[in-house]
Amino acid sequence: MLDKSVPYVGFLMVRKAGTSVPVYDLPDGYKFVLYKPGDEKSWAAIETSVLEFESGQDALNYFDKEFLTYASELDTRCMFIENEQGEKVATSTAWWCCPEKCIPRLHWVAVKPDYQGLGLGKAIISRVTQLMLELEGDKDFFLHTQTWSHKAVKIYEKLGYNISSEKKICNDTNEAYEKAVKVLQGIK
Repeated sequence: MLDKSVPYVGFLMVRKAGTSVPVYDLPDGYKFVLYKPGDEKSWAAIETSVLEFESGQDALNYFDKEFLTYASELDTRCMFIENEQGEKVATSTAWWCCPEKCIPRLHWVAVKPDYQGLGLGKAIISRVTQLMLELEGDKDFFLHTQTWSHKAVKIYEKLGYNISSEKKICNDTNEAYEKAVKVLQGIK
């Protein structure tokens, strides 16, 4: 879940081409599945549960705008983790900057709060990064995150993503690189 007790600063992270991707297996009873029509409701529920959106409808509206424009790509790029009961409990997407599709990006990583701490975040980031390698080749990949996601930042770093000082990547800008680093260094 987002830690809104720290100042918000958005920033970019980059995985440089040639960086190895550690593999993290899922715990017993969990499996990776790709998007099927209708899964946008599960995506919205997951993202809303971690406080990325005020409501499920806001999340669905975002999904429609960001992803459904390229609906034919979702079944190879949008991944979930399901538990033994078939509930989708985590998600991430191997996307790119839109509309240019110029730079691959790890997009919208989230694990429902009741399932955090089980290694699902590491597993889905690793698997989706591997998926990007399969789909895009070994290129630089980026992601946009924020200081509120400082726990996830540590996972991203273990998986080869590093905080970038670049001012802009595609449509995403580093709002305040130095400020983000300072906030992150102050978190115990």
